Amino acid sequence: MISKRIVLLACALLALPAAALAQREKLPPDDLDIVEQRWPDALKSNTGIRYIIETPGDGKVLHRGDKVSVVYIGSTLKGKVFDKQLDALHPFTFRIGRDEVIEGWDQILQLMSPGAKWIVIIPPELAYGRRGMPPRIGPDTTLVFELTILKAERE
Repeated sequence: MISKRIVLLACALLALPAAALAQREKLPPDDLDIVEQRWPDALKSNTGIRYIIETPGDGKVLHRGDKVSVVYIGSTLKGKVFDKQLDALHPFTFRIGRDEVIEGWDQILQLMSPGAKWIVIIPPELAYGRRGMPPRIGPDTTLVFELTILKAERE
């Protein structure tokens, strides 16, 4: 009797890591349909961010604390542009992992390298969540960024 319990407990413990790795879909169902139609070959990060590599970049992958300079266009899935910084002479500059940008940026930038240009689709919970950022971004809005890393400096 004891050996059966031990075997069952061992099986349950072995299944825990697999259950922990399974993740739920973070995009709302309607948004997921749009993303899968518009970008069927999009890759997916382990945190649920979709991305398309237009230019892979070169050099080392970015890390927390790196100071990066980027140009970007931010829009909703419906194509409404809510923010952009396209002037390479005056790029948006910040440090990764210092809560200076949305969580989705902090996560995806750590997969990119200088010179990379990606299309990035960020689920609401890794962007502005339930509150949104009125009036430009509504609640529970999936965001799309065309993001180019111009340069990066190690801390």
